[in-house]
Amino acid sequence: MSCADDVEAFIALGANLGDGAATLRAAVQAVEALPLTRIAARSSLYRTAPQHASGPDYWNAVILARTALSPEALLDALLRIESDMGRQRRSGEINAPRTLDLDLLLYGSLKRQSERLTLPHPRMAQRAFVLAPLAEIWPAGRIDGVPVADLAEQRIAEGQAIEKLGPL
Repeated sequence: MSCADDVEAFIALGANLGDGAATLRAAVQAVEALPLTRIAARSSLYRTAPQHASGPDYWNAVILARTALSPEALLDALLRIESDMGRQRRSGEINAPRTLDLDLLLYGSLKRQSERLTLPHPRMAQRAFVLAPLAEIWPAGRIDGVPVADLAEQRIAEGQAIEKLGPL
């Protein structure tokens, strides 16, 4: 499936409850099964310590999806996948351990800030667990003019440890 209306959407995946690697692989399959959507690239699997939170280490990855879904429809689908895979969002819980977290990082070059969706993702440039896998599949990528790989190196130099594990 490919059409002129396809947009490149980068999606971050994370999990630190249950079998994180298996959960992320299942989530990739669920995204691939969405209508008008296909996976164009996937990073390696990474492991990181929780940031500003407690709990077990996280499994992380980033995928590139080509989609004709609107950003809101894609967000709704990602939230549905999280829910279907056991994610429970409790009000007041920030950075709590989770079975699955799917974040829409970029949707083409779209810039948007609404109550439901901010694009580009507002905190991605601060997180090595997003930047390292993003740089792997988007080597020419830039955030606010700065190469994604340089941002990843900066976060790692600041002490954000990340371990590349192997194929997703």
